[in-house]
Amino acid sequence: MTTTLRTHRRVVPSARVALPSPSLSQINATLLTVALAAAFTAFAVSPLGAQAQPRPLGPPPSTSQQGPGGAAAAAPAQAAPAVPVVHTSAFAGAGAPAATPVAGTVRELNLTQLGIDYAVQLRGISGTVGIPFNVRADELVTAASFKLNYAYSPSLIPELSHLKVTVNDVLVATLAVNRADAGKPQTADIPIDRRLITEFNRINVELIGHYTRECEDPSHTSLWARIDATSTLKLTVAPLKLTNDLAALPQPFFDRRDVRRARIPFVFGAPAAGPVLEAAGVVSSWFGGLADYRGATFPVSNGELPTGHAVVFVTPESNIPGLTLPAIQGPALAVVDNPQDVNGKLLLVMGRTPADLRTAAAALALNSKAFSGAQAAVTAFQEPPARKPYDAPRWVPSDRALQLGELAAAPDLSVTGYNPDVVRINLQLPPDLFTWRSRGIPLDLQYRYTPRVRPDQSTLNVNVNDNFIGGLPLRSANPAGDRWWNPLAVKLMPDGTMSERKEVILPPLAMGPRSQLRMHYYFEPVGGRCVPQLDNVRGSIDPTSKIDVSGFPHFIAMPELAAYANGGFPFSRMADLSDTAVILPEQPDNSDTETYLGLLGQIGRATGYPALRVKVGRSSEAAQWADKDLLVIGNLQSQPLFTQWADKMPLKRNGNAPELKLNSWIDNAVDFVIGARTRQDLPGAMQIAVSDDGRDAVLAGFESPLRSGRSVIAAVTNAGSRESLLNALMTPDLLKSVQGSMTIVRDTQVNSVLGGDTYYVGRLPPFAWVQWNLSRSPLMLGALVIVLALLGAAVSYAGLQLRARRRLSVNKAK
Repeated sequence: MTTTLRTHRRVVPSARVALPSPSLSQINATLLTVALAAAFTAFAVSPLGAQAQPRPLGPPPSTSQQGPGGAAAAAPAQAAPAVPVVHTSAFAGAGAPAATPVAGTVRELNLTQLGIDYAVQLRGISGTVGIPFNVRADELVTAASFKLNYAYSPSLIPELSHLKVTVNDVLVATLAVNRADAGKPQTADIPIDRRLITEFNRINVELIGHYTRECEDPSHTSLWARIDATSTLKLTVAPLKLTNDLAALPQPFFDRRDVRRARIPFVFGAPAAGPVLEAAGVVSSWFGGLADYRGATFPVSNGELPTGHAVVFVTPESNIPGLTLPAIQGPALAVVDNPQDVNGKLLLVMGRTPADLRTAAAALALNSKAFSGAQAAVTAFQEPPARKPYDAPRWVPSDRALQLGELAAAPDLSVTGYNPDVVRINLQLPPDLFTWRSRGIPLDLQYRYTPRVRPDQSTLNVNVNDNFIGGLPLRSANPAGDRWWNPLAVKLMPDGTMSERKEVILPPLAMGPRSQLRMHYYFEPVGGRCVPQLDNVRGSIDPTSKIDVSGFPHFIAMPELAAYANGGFPFSRMADLSDTAVILPEQPDNSDTETYLGLLGQIGRATGYPALRVKVGRSSEAAQWADKDLLVIGNLQSQPLFTQWADKMPLKRNGNAPELKLNSWIDNAVDFVIGARTRQDLPGAMQIAVSDDGRDAVLAGFESPLRSGRSVIAAVTNAGSRESLLNALMTPDLLKSVQGSMTIVRDTQVNSVLGGDTYYVGRLPPFAWVQWNLSRSPLMLGALVIVLALLGAAVSYAGLQLRARRRLSVNKAK
């Protein structure tokens, strides 16, 4: 269950407001007057409370009714004619007109974009779904509407049933049901008074359903309504000018209320060199971690300010037209107005030298809340100690058991009612976790629940992503039923709940680098026809429940782009990227820099930690970083390493066109003997045409030519294909296809293949290493058996010969 903070506002039903002018200053003044008048009048008039419920970031828990298997019904997806709507608003009196809307930017978001990525089905006599939406701190909503696509059961009685739509607990519409349209897709356009909208908001759609005029079963299957994911929220927003204050960071450059992909322009005073790009990489990885599931892109410009908000890296030598720089005495941060945009802000990362820029960037990423005011100097900054392998803040640690309470707040682990939310816990496992031939990943699950009145089918269902793991029965406190005394009765907790502890084994194949543990309490209804059902059940997952991967070694067959795409591996092995070097062309353009910043943002998302120790250089400097994993960026023309390392890469040039290099039948035969081929689910021999029109982006992995055991990830992009590659890495549906040794992205098409040589990263215990190598090659296993048999025969023969000599010597002695 997700906890919500409630912000109370008091409003008067007869309040009337009209804005005389669409100017922004008058809007702010009018809104302030309305708020003060409403607050004053609320003490004398019986108010109607409006409550805003903020929700945490990310997809919210499912509210759809589920049975023991955890399945939810699909929502209709067809277009439908509009239906009449009865509108109600706490602000509208008899004939009171709405406030005059102000023109602005129109934004439309469907339910999937709002985080409702599951089928919504309302069940029972009072089924409800909550749809959260937020408003950025630098925007003012001037108009709003909700287009609801839905369908309802033909069994509903029109006189007793309807759909109720509220915004922040204020009724805005009542949708009547009629038998003629029952079971068909319907559409309702619902206007929303903009004065109801705050920073954090919630649209509730509630089904009030009845199928009989007599006593009824509240959980009858005929009581249903479906909400389609194509329903859209339409907001018209106008910009708000904010004050220059570092205490608001990361706002307005990144606002967690905004569920869209973050777009944060970076500006350099001159073409950036390695140390300056390292500072920029620290900031982009920080923003990438903040953006999380949204993703983030970083358009780059040199000496030219964009409109809107932007991050600017400057030294005293920087010359950006229109921008007046403050005095730079050392590493410092500042927020100033954007001369190109009256409402835009610039975050200045300043320093006398590139080293100062990196210090300012690190201080910003590590402790942005320590700054306040329009400008602040960074003094006495000390870099944190180097990170240890596999200690990324967002990863399940490899050296100890992890409590679920470290991943989710205790209120988020509790649910109530017969239609409870799903408890969701995101798990980021190390991509190279070696779970071969293991029982699985142990989960020490401690949970509590309201005991059942009598034994029934109630269960706690455990899933990983969409994979059902198992159901744990929810027991009755008194198995003997109505007996007043039973020695087998279970002692309850002081709050009346029953506590249990079980070990659940999570199958390794169900666990990817990014997984979600989902636990759903299914309480079998105890009511029935003419029997009232009290909604007084609850369940919770104990925060001290533990998942433990410390017993698994780290070992993986490479190249494996799925490990990079989902977990940033191998670079993310060290959360601060101390074992990573980024190699750009000798003359990188803005497209190369944008690719670099976008990829570091993705790695920051995987680790949750800024890239404090990443190294950035040109192709001529690659040799000095032979002991690091390399991220090589460029295209086949600008990056000379792609030509120098052509024998190692699965992609090489053939004349003017690139071609794919895959294993020959001889290579495959050798792989069969030595067991080098590990992936069988990807094609290993096929023809793929990589066009030279600039629309194809290639992501390739191979062993570093500079040192064995080190990895290279090559991002072959240009200005026309960079956006497609970054979009594939930030879109979950496309991300699933990034795997193998090479991925080709063309627009929204993603194709992956397995080619090139296989190598291994990590270390296995001796016995596991023998088992692993023998299992990969039947011929090697047969050869080992023959060798062991010959060795045994030789030992036996030597033993027999020794005994014969002893017998002969004894006979001679006699």
